[in-house]
Amino acid sequence: MMFRAACRVGVSLWLMLAPACAGDAPARSPAEIMDILMWNREPVGGPFELTDHTGHVRTNNDFRGKLMLVYFGFTYCPDVCPTDLQAIGLALDKLGKDGESVQPLFITVDRARDTAEHLAQYVPMFHPRLIGLTGSAEAIRKAADAYKVYYAKVSLGKAADDYTVDHTAFIYLMDRDGNYLGFFPPGTSADRMVEIIRPRLADPAR
Repeated sequence: MMFRAACRVGVSLWLMLAPACAGDAPARSPAEIMDILMWNREPVGGPFELTDHTGHVRTNNDFRGKLMLVYFGFTYCPDVCPTDLQAIGLALDKLGKDGESVQPLFITVDRARDTAEHLAQYVPMFHPRLIGLTGSAEAIRKAADAYKVYYAKVSLGKAADDYTVDHTAFIYLMDRDGNYLGFFPPGTSADRMVEIIRPRLADPAR
């Protein structure tokens, strides 16, 4: 995939996230995950069962027949997450009516603070069709592991709620059957996303 090969610019960001973190230790390091994604060593994506920002249980099967843009992050992320979510929303707008065949998903890696109620206030700021998903620690970890996502809680002070979450920040593009097509690195422009997505909307077999 051309857009997957172009994602090498994101390697440095993944490796910057490698220091040991407190709590919820990931099974794999960012470097190991990057190796899997760059060289397609393992399947990416898979079944999930999470709760959306309206309180309804959603599974991967709910989105069959549409392309998916899947993004893992958290609402207290100061810059990377809102920038990428804004780009996703703008890409959908640029696609026009064709964008209705693309379902954007935002899966939180900070379940303690990102409740369904909080996500309901957050996701509409980026696009009316963006769905926010949360769930149990186990359900989120299962989804993250399936998509080869690194995240780990990092304490910033003595207070229990004084923390951030280190995480990889790639946008995964999945086909209409939930199969992995590739990923966009952090900071990808809306125009670049549209360039990659539009041909797949015109030709469902691609």
